[in-house]
Parts: sequence; C-alpha cells; structure tokens
Amino acid sequence: MSSQQDLISACYAAFNARELDAALAHCQPDVDWPDAIEGGRLRGHDAVRQYWMRQFETIDPRVEPESVSEDEQGRIVVDVHQVVRDRGGGVLADEHVQHVYTIRAGLIARMDIAEKPAA
Repeated sequence: MSSQQDLISACYAAFNARELDAALAHCQPDVDWPDAIEGGRLRGHDAVRQYWMRQFETIDPRVEPESVSEDEQGRIVVDVHQVVRDRGGGVLADEHVQHVYTIRAGLIARMDIAEKPAA
C-alpha cells in the first residue's frame, strides 16, 4: 500500500498548496468526485477543477490526512482532519471525516466522503 499512500499524500499536499493541476495529475481523467457543497457527483478533471476553484472563492479548506488504511473492498480509507475557514480566517468547521478512494491503474478513480466512526 506504500505507493497508494504516496499517491494520496501527494494529492493532499497539492490540494492544500492550491496546485490544482498537480492534485488532478493523481486522478484518472474521468475521476468521479463528490460535490460536498451542492450534492451530487462531478466527473472529470475540468469539473473537479472548477468545483475546487468555486470553493476557494468563498472558503479556505485545509485537509490533513492522519491515517491511511485499506478496507475490505480494497479501497483506501483516509482519516482526515478538515478545517474550513471563511475568507476572513474565521473557522466554519473543524472536524474529522473519512475520505474513501477507489484506485484504478495507480490513480484515483473515485472519492467518497464518510463520517468518521466514533472512537
């Protein structure tokens, strides 16, 4: 799982640095991504890039992976500390969630968001 952990870490680092093309380079061209703001799903690099750019106009999300594991279906489960700030720096959300990734041919094919189970 080391190469998958490296893939996930690199994607989070690029996202947090707002290097969107670098983050998307870790995703399949037809990546399936959740729209956490409006609901539904996004497909493909262009749709995900536009979604992220819209997010950054109004909020400042930062996502830090805390642990990475593999579930029984072979998906990569990342426990994430997510802090979302408004454009003035005020904290809108400070929470722990799980991001669940399906990897295909060494790239992210799908991402899902789940609530982190209580410890």
